[in-house]
Amino acid sequence: MFELSTRTKTVAELPTQVYIEVTNHCNSLCTSCPLTFDHFLPYEPKQHLTWDNFRRMVDQLPAIERAVLHGIGEPLLNRDLPRFVAHLKERGAWVLFNSNGILLDQARGDALVAAGLDELRISLDAVTPELYARLRGVDALPRIMKNLQAFVARHGTQQPRVSLWLVGMHENLHQLPDFVRLGATLGVHEVYLQRLVYFGDGTLIDDGATMTKDQSLYAALEAEQQQLIVACEQLAHSLGLKFQASGATTPHESIAVKGSHPWQGCLRPWSLMYITANGSALPCCISPFAATHYPDIVLGNVLEHPVLDVWNGERYQTLRAAVLSESPAPWPCQHCGVKWSL
Repeated sequence: MFELSTRTKTVAELPTQVYIEVTNHCNSLCTSCPLTFDHFLPYEPKQHLTWDNFRRMVDQLPAIERAVLHGIGEPLLNRDLPRFVAHLKERGAWVLFNSNGILLDQARGDALVAAGLDELRISLDAVTPELYARLRGVDALPRIMKNLQAFVARHGTQQPRVSLWLVGMHENLHQLPDFVRLGATLGVHEVYLQRLVYFGDGTLIDDGATMTKDQSLYAALEAEQQQLIVACEQLAHSLGLKFQASGATTPHESIAVKGSHPWQGCLRPWSLMYITANGSALPCCISPFAATHYPDIVLGNVLEHPVLDVWNGERYQTLRAAVLSESPAPWPCQHCGVKWSL
């Protein structure tokens, strides 16, 4: 259905995959996140998604196969999260979200399991408290480990599926082997190396930010670092773990440029919708990290206009035409597969 030659600027069917940002508040101060530096604040007021607005969003989608309940913010801060999960499970969706795990206490964890959560992704970025505090802006790693160990002891790692995620940077890559070993120690059988996304035009959001080209691993690894990733793939295999990358089959493949127009391989503008806590539709979960001028990536607002009108509106059509083209500028898509993986 979504072959390059058959893709068009409009799509008759509404998407069956949806990213819903349940909050844009956060309890961390990650140096790799624009939220830390109030980049979105003029355009996205601080908001926990309400039950009524959640229903206004999802009730317009006749079929939801996969629902991702995260965006820019920490999902566990929204007390209605288990209720959102339960409703989506009643509709037959596969439901997941990423979390920093700081608030994963027994009450929240048990409520999410009871609601039917399918997948819980814990994002760490470091395995030592010192580096974690430097990258995440909060001294919380011991608390997260305690929460995660208790959660796995009560519920195991298969329902929901639990995985560990690390945003790869030059500053933390040396901890990758211990990150893989941590998965084995915790009994978590999936570990992921995630892309670092930054403003592709070179804009530096803050002197303390790590969302920079210099920190990115993509297409810039020295032989020693490439060997480290391959060694970690072998280590994971020996420990019986799945070691994968966001947007690619293996971590090693995820840092290699593929083709002269790699963004054309992206199916997101035809297959999914990303909606913020304020109702803004964005191209994907990567775009808010990659766009210097936030209004340029807003495709419409589903709390102000019907989802179908936004889905096939002028802005979405312009985005799809850009992805199909050989030069998608000024959309941040121009850097996908070029400065970070798809």
